[in-house]
Amino acid sequence: MAAASAAARGQRVLLLEKNKKLGVKILMSGGTRCNITHNCDVQTIVAAFGRQGKFLHSALSALPPKEVIQKIESQGVKTKVESTGKIFPVSNKAIDVRDALVNLALSAGAEIKPEQTVLKIRKLDNQFEIETQTDNFECDSLIITTGGKSYPGCGTTGDGYQWGVQFGHSIIDTVPALVPILNDCKWANALKGITIEQTSVDIWQPEQNSHDNEALTKSERKARKSRSLVKRNGSFLFTHWGFSGPAILDVSRAVTRHPNRRSLELICDFYPQLSVGQLEDSLRNKKMRNGKKQTGNLLNELFPKRLAESLILSANIELESRNAELSKLQFGALINQVKRCRFSINGTLGFEKAEVTAGGINLKEIDSKTMQSKTTEGLFFAGEVLDLDGPIGGFNFQSAFSTGWLAGLSATQRTG
Repeated sequence: MAAASAAARGQRVLLLEKNKKLGVKILMSGGTRCNITHNCDVQTIVAAFGRQGKFLHSALSALPPKEVIQKIESQGVKTKVESTGKIFPVSNKAIDVRDALVNLALSAGAEIKPEQTVLKIRKLDNQFEIETQTDNFECDSLIITTGGKSYPGCGTTGDGYQWGVQFGHSIIDTVPALVPILNDCKWANALKGITIEQTSVDIWQPEQNSHDNEALTKSERKARKSRSLVKRNGSFLFTHWGFSGPAILDVSRAVTRHPNRRSLELICDFYPQLSVGQLEDSLRNKKMRNGKKQTGNLLNELFPKRLAESLILSANIELESRNAELSKLQFGALINQVKRCRFSINGTLGFEKAEVTAGGINLKEIDSKTMQSKTTEGLFFAGEVLDLDGPIGGFNFQSAFSTGWLAGLSATQRTG
């Protein structure tokens, strides 16, 4: 996007690509379908990024979501909006999006050189000198769009951070975001591959075991005991090593940012469609109507059979027992397993499997109206190399596309 924006305004533009293959991370994204952006307005994108959102105003004005779609479709790639608001290519092939972006840059007049790993960057007078393993290049304006540290197998190994530091920038500590969470609960791990379309997940900070609690009032202790760090609703996936899916990925940054992540708990409401009271009434009525039937079938209308049985067993209820035999204590335990199922957290899969990097080039040191460095004239940053990370749903691609477009435009205005 940066190359296309700059080249479309008549500048001589060279894009240096570290990999042999272009857009490797795009090819992997969205389960190889590529969630291009989200079907929403600019303000929704801004709000999705929280404290970082204000930084994106100018970039999103330069290239809002609808214009991203127009540019992709101008290259012959039709798009579709799914029920979640996510926008994908109709073909469900990420390679079509990658090719559209490459064609957008090439048709604008940009030159692309793959297999050019940048070894050094220097600024001499008013020009930058870039040294790769095979060549040296000079330019008036330099845009760094090297991504973060997530999925390093794609080539995103944090190269841009060292160049930022070299030119006087500070780096906000980087951690994995949108990353699966690890857990060693045997019954849950055995459910690998099962997806629940709607689950409410809550990252919970339990009460700290310290003598300080003795000085707190009862209400203060209760507040500390019930501290929720972040809560999200969405699809939930059981894996053999823990949990994944959009709901989990969206709360994962609270885990990776926490200084003692193993002290955290994951609280899952596996059926948020009903309140606790509504679920109690529904299951109680079913239990009474089918008193002679086995309890192993009590949750079959709500969940896949394996999950339904696992929840019953984890509440210490035998599958062969009869509904009429369920005690009040057992019934309460079953409701808890459905609505307040608790899991310990053993960490995450880290940068190796994170979709996004949280942290990066400090936004305070970048002019949000141009994407130009405040420390070095002619130096621009865009995309994930910046301290910008949003939720799942195409928001991070939109941020990258918009900041890249604005950086390319600003670089041409600087050089005339």
